Amino acid sequence: MSNSDRLIHATAADATVRALAVDSTNLVAEACRRHGTAPTTSAAFGRLLSGALLIGRTYKDLDRLTLQVRGDGPVGAIVAESTAHGTVRGYVRNPEADAPPNRLGKLDVKSIVLGDGQGMLHVIREAGYEIGLAREPYYGSVPLVSGEIAEDIAHYLVTSEQINSAISLGVFIEPEEGRAIAAGGFLIQAMPGITEETIAALERSVSQMPHVTQVLRNSPGPEALLQMALGELGFEVLEEMPVEFRCTCSFERAVNIISALDRAEVEDMLEKDKGAEMTCHFCNEVYFLNEEVLENILAPPPVM
Repeated sequence: MSNSDRLIHATAADATVRALAVDSTNLVAEACRRHGTAPTTSAAFGRLLSGALLIGRTYKDLDRLTLQVRGDGPVGAIVAESTAHGTVRGYVRNPEADAPPNRLGKLDVKSIVLGDGQGMLHVIREAGYEIGLAREPYYGSVPLVSGEIAEDIAHYLVTSEQINSAISLGVFIEPEEGRAIAAGGFLIQAMPGITEETIAALERSVSQMPHVTQVLRNSPGPEALLQMALGELGFEVLEEMPVEFRCTCSFERAVNIISALDRAEVEDMLEKDKGAEMTCHFCNEVYFLNEEVLENILAPPPVM
C-alpha cells in the first residue's frame, strides 16, 4: 500500500470546524479489481468506500460503520463497511452496471443508483464489541436526494445527526483501462461556536476549489484536499492513519460456516463435489475445502 492511502483528522478556526480528508486511491482500485466493477459502478463504489472511512472517524467509540445505498437503478445496492482501525470493505449487487456519460461528460452515477426511481441510504453503527460491552446497533435511514453519494451522506448528517456538513467524494477512472487512478474525499463539519464569518469563508473556499480527483492527481495525499477546502483558515492535524481495503474473511471462518451446516448437507458436498467452495461477497476471495477438511468436519469428536 502506498503511503498516500491515508486519512487525516484536523481542526480549524479554534476548534469550531472539524475537518477530515482521505486519499483512498489504492484501496478503491483494489476493491474495484476484486469485484470486477464497470467504470460507473467503480465511481459509485469508490465514493461510498471513501465516505464510510470519513464518517467512521467522526464517532469516537465506533467499532464498525456500515453504509448501504439501495436504489431502483441497475446497480441495485452498494455496501461499504469501515472500522475504527482504518480498514474498509464492501460489495455491489450488480458490479457490471454502467451508463453513458451525463450531459457534463462525467460518469453518471445517479443513473445506475436511482435510475428513474428512488432509493434509501441506511446507516448502521456498532460499538462496544471490541471491549466486550456490545450495545444495540444504531440504525438510521434517509431517502436518497441525488444518488451521487456525497450529497446523500450530507443529507443524512444534517437530518439524522443535526450536523451541517460539506462533503465531497470522487473517483477518477482511467478511460482506456477503466482503472481507478485517483479516489478520496473530504468532510468539513460546523461545530458549536462557529461564526458566520467562518461559515462564509468555508463556503467560498469549498465552492472555488478544483474537483477532489483533480487535486489528488496533482498532489497525492489528503493534506492538499484540506488545504484547498479550508483555504485561508488553515488547520491543525489531530490524527493521521493509514487506510486500506481489508476483509475479515479467512479459511478458518469458511470451515466454521460449513461446520455449522446440517450433517447431511456436508455429506452431500463430500459425495457429489468432493469438497466445498465458498466465495466471500465482501472481497470475492474463494475458499476451497477439500475432501480431507470435510471428512474432519464429519468425524466424531474425540472421547475424553
